[in-house]
Amino acid sequence: MNESIIEVNGVSMRFNLEEEHTDTLKEYFMKMLKHQLRFNEFYALKNVSFEIKKGDAVALVGRNGSGKSTMLKIIAGILYPTTGTVNVKGTIAPLIELGAGFNEELTARENIFLNGAVLGYDRAFMGAHFDEIIEFAELQDFVDVPIKNFSSGMAARLGFAIATIVKADILVVDEVLAVGDFKFQEKCENRMKELMSNGTTVLFVSHSMDKVKGLCNKSIWIDHGKMMMYGDTEEVCDKYMASYE
Repeated sequence: MNESIIEVNGVSMRFNLEEEHTDTLKEYFMKMLKHQLRFNEFYALKNVSFEIKKGDAVALVGRNGSGKSTMLKIIAGILYPTTGTVNVKGTIAPLIELGAGFNEELTARENIFLNGAVLGYDRAFMGAHFDEIIEFAELQDFVDVPIKNFSSGMAARLGFAIATIVKADILVVDEVLAVGDFKFQEKCENRMKELMSNGTTVLFVSHSMDKVKGLCNKSIWIDHGKMMMYGDTEEVCDKYMASYE
């Protein structure tokens, strides 16, 4: 029996939403000092618990604003939950926000080495894999072009190529495959399947039920911050889609 690689225990995430609009930063701080700011509490996640086994490919499905991306960011360590705990055993390659971690003023070449350093890889390692990254991202003609001149699809291709160049224990993907043409989406899916066949655990968010069913053996349905169902992908997706009717 596979061991758990991710354990989420009673996680809730609260955000404070400002009730009154402030036009300037000065006005905001003046109200804060005078204790005149009022907030509405918004729970993006409410007491969510689940375990993911090593080697599983798990999709998070749900409507926009249901809490899927918040859950991924908590697992990736980008956000910390208001209550509850998350235990992750292994390295994570996060692909959560397009262009996150890129310096837009730097070129693709410079960003490859910068991102490599952030992910813990030295210059020699990234240099050895440089050509492979550029070839996979199909950016041979844009190596020395600043990222600020890239389309969102080009930035996504580069981010995906860097994040998947080595075998991380966990790959976290949030809607990245929705960007770019069909050919490249297929290429990314094949890379993910290759990683999965070598034991990488995948967490995947997508609104495409076809992609979810094609990639993931299990799914978690989240609605208004609450976990509605966790189990076999076909069954979870069918129940989720039936909730629209």
